[in-house]
Amino acid sequence: MSDRELINIALGAMKNAYSPYSRFKVGAALLCADGSVYTGCNVENASFGATNCAERTAVFKAVSEGKRDFKVIAVVGGKDGSVGSYCPPCGVCRQVMSEFARKDFRVLLFDGENVKEHTLAELLPLGFSGENVK
Repeated sequence: MSDRELINIALGAMKNAYSPYSRFKVGAALLCADGSVYTGCNVENASFGATNCAERTAVFKAVSEGKRDFKVIAVVGGKDGSVGSYCPPCGVCRQVMSEFARKDFRVLLFDGENVKEHTLAELLPLGFSGENVK
């Protein structure tokens, strides 16, 4: 699957976002090593602490289906569903991704025209992992 195809899937997932408070819609598409794709959107909650991001939704869906080997995630977002700038994963999402993905895991960001690519290690330097707990 091409990066652009994955971004298009993330754009489709963004349409399902539930964001009545921030009106900031986010979509994610996670490509697993076996070629399967899991999507996610942000789901807000009036308490805000119970809100779940698109990236974590995609990862949790994949893990709940037994997937643990991830290749790349595409993340798109914007106010009222209009993509106009890059939408990098929040710190919590970066930490969740680090639980299941290698440091060279690719994160694609799309601003409506251009794609930026980062590795998880670039986005989460000195990240805390299971190795720290051992």
